[in-house]
Amino acid sequence: MKRLLVVVVMILAVPLVAPLLAQGAGGNPKGVLGPVDALGQEVRRPPAPTGPPPRLPDGTVDLGDGLWVSEPSFGPDIALGLNTGETLPLLPSARTILGSRKPAEDPMVQCLPLGLLRYSPYPFRFIQNYTHKRPTHLYILSELMHTFRQVFMDGRTHPKELDPTWFGHSIGSYEKDTLVIDTVGFNDKAWFDRKGTPHTEQLHTVERWTRADAGHLVQAVTVDDPGTFSRPFTVTFHATLSNPGDDLIEYVCQENNQFGIASGVR
Repeated sequence: MKRLLVVVVMILAVPLVAPLLAQGAGGNPKGVLGPVDALGQEVRRPPAPTGPPPRLPDGTVDLGDGLWVSEPSFGPDIALGLNTGETLPLLPSARTILGSRKPAEDPMVQCLPLGLLRYSPYPFRFIQNYTHKRPTHLYILSELMHTFRQVFMDGRTHPKELDPTWFGHSIGSYEKDTLVIDTVGFNDKAWFDRKGTPHTEQLHTVERWTRADAGHLVQAVTVDDPGTFSRPFTVTFHATLSNPGDDLIEYVCQENNQFGIASGVR
C-alpha cells in the first residue's frame, strides 16, 4: 500500500509540473524560477522584454501576442492587491461568512470556475476577432480548467435583466491605451481567494488593463459590492509575458473530484 501511495502521489504531481514549465519566470529579474513543484525542478527563463508594446493596424495596443502570467497571484488573499496599509472593508455579515468557510468548500477544489481575479499560477491569453474592423468581441482564455471570459466590444450596454453567472456580463472599451472592462451580473458562488472572501450578486467590477511595455501588464480592478464591503476599493496586480512559443496546455478537471482536500486528505 505504501508503494502504491507513492506512485499515485507522483502521478498526480506530474500535471502540476507542465503548467508551471509552460509559464516561464515572468518578471523574475534573473530569469530563474525554482523550485516550482515538489520535484524541485528549476526553470531558467530570460527576463520579459521591456520595449514598446506591439500595436494592431489601427494603433490599438495588442494584448494578444502571447501568454501572460500574473505576479503575484491573488489566489491566497485578494488583499495582496491593496495598497500598503489598506485592509479589506468587509461588512460584519461578510466577516461571518468568511470565518465559517473551510478549504474543502472552495469551488476550485470542486472543479468549479474561479470567477474574477484568481488567474495565477496558470497562464492566460487575450483573443480578439480583429480583421479590417475594430474587434466586436474579446476573450480571455485561462489554462485553468479551459475557462474563458467573453467581453463585448461592440458598444452594447448591460441588459436590464441578467441571469447571474460565474464571470458576469462584461462590456469593454479603450481609453487611450487602456482596456476598460465593466462587469455586472455575477452569481455569489465564487470565492475571491483561498481564504474564502465572499461577494454577493450586487458585485460590480471595473478592470483597467494597461500594457506598460512589451513584457509587462498591469490590471487595476475597482470592486464595488455593497452587500459585502462598506465601500468600493481597488486591487492591482502585475503580469509578465511568457516566453515566445509557450502556449496553453490541456487542464482536465472533473466536477465533484474527490482527490485531495475535497476527500479529507491533509
